[in-house]
Amino acid sequence: MDLASVFYLGVTFGLFAILVGIVLRTYSKKRKETGEAPKYKMLDDD
Repeated sequence: MDLASVFYLGVTFGLFAILVGIVLRTYSKKRKETGEAPKYKMLDDD
């Protein structure tokens, strides 16, 4: 493999790791209460 292929694979795996991090942070049980709080606040205002 030449340098361009290694760079392309590195960028691809890096973006995939960032995506996995975002998904894990979004769907973690610990952050569920803080993520859902605005929805319930809006429903209470109505």
